[in-house]
Amino acid sequence: MPQVILHHYGLSPFSEKVRLAFGVKGMHWTSVEVPMQPPRPHLIPLIGGYRRIPVAQVGANYYCDTTAILPMLERIKSTPTLYPAGTEGVARALSFAFERFSFMPLVNVLSHFAGDQLPPDLVKDRKDDFIGVDISKAGMADTLWQNLQRLHAQFAWLKVALSDGRRFLFGERPSAADLSCFHLIWLVRANCPPEADVMMNFEALAPWYDRVMNIGHATSEPMTPEQAMEVAARSTPAPPDHIKPGFDPNGMVAGQLVTVTPDDNARKPVSGELVASDAAEIVIRRRVEPVGDIYVHFPRAGFDVARG
Repeated sequence: MPQVILHHYGLSPFSEKVRLAFGVKGMHWTSVEVPMQPPRPHLIPLIGGYRRIPVAQVGANYYCDTTAILPMLERIKSTPTLYPAGTEGVARALSFAFERFSFMPLVNVLSHFAGDQLPPDLVKDRKDDFIGVDISKAGMADTLWQNLQRLHAQFAWLKVALSDGRRFLFGERPSAADLSCFHLIWLVRANCPPEADVMMNFEALAPWYDRVMNIGHATSEPMTPEQAMEVAARSTPAPPDHIKPGFDPNGMVAGQLVTVTPDDNARKPVSGELVASDAAEIVIRRRVEPVGDIYVHFPRAGFDVARG
């Protein structure tokens, strides 16, 4: 089994999603701790300025966004699966929707209880270069009740899904959907007092939350950012054989120059030469000294791709 390196930090909720995926699969992984905000000189320049965390690395292949990372883990180790009983399409769609519509409401709850404890440079970074919102307690105060209404609506769907007594959203085994609905809630519950549960009307979801929490992170070993860069330098990018050649729905072809840009936040374009793409994923080649060639993988959902 190839070595999977995760570039992450402890409080990153999307990193928690991947750490739990390792737990579901019982996969040993390699941990590279990065700062909560740039600069990350051994990672960001390699992948063209993309600054969001986590990033997974396998040799000289880098996977950006959990929507690309979890399918990669599934290809490496198919059992236990993240998509039980043929649920992959529904799990991926539910994950994308829940994360999009719950992210800011849950950040608002976090801000209400802990926003005045956030480091000022972190607040400035998130406003100026990341999500474009002042996440301090004062900065988010006016939107709290609006965001709580949106959050209650999201939680209502989860409560209906779990109301028949099932252990997880698709039955007796955890799935990618459970991890996606869990990790942003985890950010709040790990950093806020019990009053947050009352505000979120969370009591009915607590047993499900505890079951996901108890999955754990499997086992890991530490690695420095410098060592991870050395791994990439010693490696040759592995071709994406899970993507059929010439299968791009927009008619793009391998070898042309493209840019890939997140469509919601941290909207810095990443440029490279197209290696392969289909409706779900795009892979670009970048040549960065002293490492050499690397392949950077992005999901198509949540990212805009442009020629040139």
